[in-house]
Amino acid sequence: METEVLRIAVFGPESTGKTQLAAKLAAHFGAPLVAEYAREFWDVHGVITLEDIPGIAREQWRREDEAAARLAQDAETQCHLLNDVSARATRLVICDTEALTTVLWSDLLYGTTPEDIRRGAERRAKNYALYLLLDTDVPFAPDPQRCFPDPDDREKCRRVWHGALERRHLPYAWIRGDWTERERAAIAAVEQSLKEAR
Repeated sequence: METEVLRIAVFGPESTGKTQLAAKLAAHFGAPLVAEYAREFWDVHGVITLEDIPGIAREQWRREDEAAARLAQDAETQCHLLNDVSARATRLVICDTEALTTVLWSDLLYGTTPEDIRRGAERRAKNYALYLLLDTDVPFAPDPQRCFPDPDDREKCRRVWHGALERRHLPYAWIRGDWTERERAAIAAVEQSLKEAR
């Protein structure tokens, strides 16, 4: 059996519902969720500096790769147990953030990104079957980890995140509207990616 693991990146500026949507997608599709490590790091340390970026990036990447490898291995094991070596499985990993996000935030907050992290992010950006690009058309929810509540700043971030995908010709779907519309659109976009992978 050949097992294909599709990585779905929930992507976009802060306060657009990425974490909530990622959890709903993981539950809907019965897929593993790779949570945002930077948030976990902040909760422990209370601050993120430029020096922290490489460690945060590598730990996020490690967790994501581990989830994808475990999923592929589980699928192979299940196939052998069922004695169905001709089947082809497509599995999902839902990622609440990904490689480019680390670079975009580092550039925004510190004006730079360590070069090895930038190169790693460029390589890894091609790993995702689909980016779900969340628009800023929802109210800003204050949070100690958030930086840009001003509407003009949110629009700038929207352009930055969108431009990052466009410049690299990465596959994405805009996710807009209220929370129900976002969930519906995201599910439909992921289902389309699954169809295309079959």
